[in-house]
Amino acid sequence: MPKILRVAGEVDGWCTKCRFVLNHRIVSLKNGKPHQVECLTCRTQHLWRPHSPGEKSAAATDGGRSGRSPSEGPGPRATRGTRVTPTMRREQQWEKAILGHGVNEFKSYAVGASFREGDLLRHKKFGDGIVTRVIDAHKVEVLFRDEARTLAQSMS
Repeated sequence: MPKILRVAGEVDGWCTKCRFVLNHRIVSLKNGKPHQVECLTCRTQHLWRPHSPGEKSAAATDGGRSGRSPSEGPGPRATRGTRVTPTMRREQQWEKAILGHGVNEFKSYAVGASFREGDLLRHKKFGDGIVTRVIDAHKVEVLFRDEARTLAQSMS
């Protein structure tokens, strides 16, 4: 059964800022398809793109006979071993940590606030992150998409 799309619902799409297929909130629909969306990761609004640039939908590549939905991607392809860099590993760890969490579960970061391991926070400059460890009463380590950072906490 196909997923019913509606304004304020969620849909996967290519984020033009993050450069990943991520979860987006539907801002407007056009002809029953998402038109304007807001990335739930970086909060930018843009036109909906169902897949990354240069990637053709399954229907376009084989006339719709593949049995795959466009959201499943193009499927496996033959490559010589893809090298997984530490940056890719960190981004995958970050995506896995925040996957499935609603936008209302993120606390706004403030120097005076106190955080625990596993807390989700939203920083004005660095974006969404997850507290990976409490270093001491005044420092926490937070994993953001681009890197882990040490932030102050419980400061008056």
